[in-house]
Amino acid sequence: MKKLAAGNWKMNGSLEVLAELAKLEIRHKESTVDVLICPPAIYIQPALSLFSSISIGAQDCHMYQSGAYTGNISAEMLADLGVNSVLVGHSERRIDHTETDSMVLQKALAAQTAGIKPIICIGETLNQRESGQTLNVIEKQMNGSLHKDLTSYPFVIAYEPVWAIGTGHVPSSQQIAEVHNFCRNYLEHNFHEIAANTPLLYGGSVKGSNAKKIFAIPNVDGALVGAASLKVDDFSSIIEALEKS
Repeated sequence: MKKLAAGNWKMNGSLEVLAELAKLEIRHKESTVDVLICPPAIYIQPALSLFSSISIGAQDCHMYQSGAYTGNISAEMLADLGVNSVLVGHSERRIDHTETDSMVLQKALAAQTAGIKPIICIGETLNQRESGQTLNVIEKQMNGSLHKDLTSYPFVIAYEPVWAIGTGHVPSSQQIAEVHNFCRNYLEHNFHEIAANTPLLYGGSVKGSNAKKIFAIPNVDGALVGAASLKVDDFSSIIEALEKS
């Protein structure tokens, strides 16, 4: 299993930023880890033309192949462009667009049907963490967002505690390890032979300054990076830390 450094631009970036990030192609052309950038949909096509060793993903896809869904993009359309990965179930989608576990599962299955690897996001809120519900929430989300049919094509799990996203607050190593160990055990129990080859990413205020510590935690196979993925030096330092882990 190759480790993965994935960048989620969210609703940020520009053609200028994209051109600047092309420097990553030179710095990490022979990288021992997979590098993925998920820009806003409007920048996917120019990104694909800029990068060869760095993969380009999408931030979301619709659960259906086509239809009267104004403003939405299907997994088949993304695959037609050359996209190979897509985020599904990010907490901002779950909260802002009231996406349920069932909807996340349908999107993940749609992605796999189109030949795209889904990166399935899970994570608890601060209230859930403070009330001791973290593992119950994670288990509920995995029960609802994963399905045995996902074994037909690889997928990735990204643990992002909602309270750590963009806040500068990072869980302790023990807290991250607890959730990642739980997720690995869950996969081993429910998905058997593919569990060992399913990357578990950590996301939530990952920076060059804390990446080494995070990647030293057992069962952390990479990161889903937010703001730092928009800056060459910041994202490069995270990639380097993952390469050395």
